Amino acid sequence: NFVLDRSEGDDGSLVSASRAVSPQTGRVLEISTTEPGIQFYSGNFLNGAFGGPSGQAYRQGDAFALETQHFPDSPNQPDFPSTELAPGETFTSSTVYTFSAE
Repeated sequence: NFVLDRSEGDDGSLVSASRAVSPQTGRVLEISTTEPGIQFYSGNFLNGAFGGPSGQAYRQGDAFALETQHFPDSPNQPDFPSTELAPGETFTSSTVYTFSAE
């Protein structure tokens, strides 16, 4: 989990969370969010036993996930942004995934 710098978006606006670039293809993924954190998941448990619709095996290093979120254990950590939602309150969150090429 990574804490995002909210100094540029303390008003609940989108802030840049991540940028990933494929050196082989030039594909770019940029993520902006209103969430305070992002989790990077690498799928290191993948060992080729699982496959996609085309039968291609998924192995370590074949993919990753970037998940915007509040911090784990937020309800028990008073210094973390609150995840408490009272009856009648509405929670909204925005995450924008932008794809491009270099």
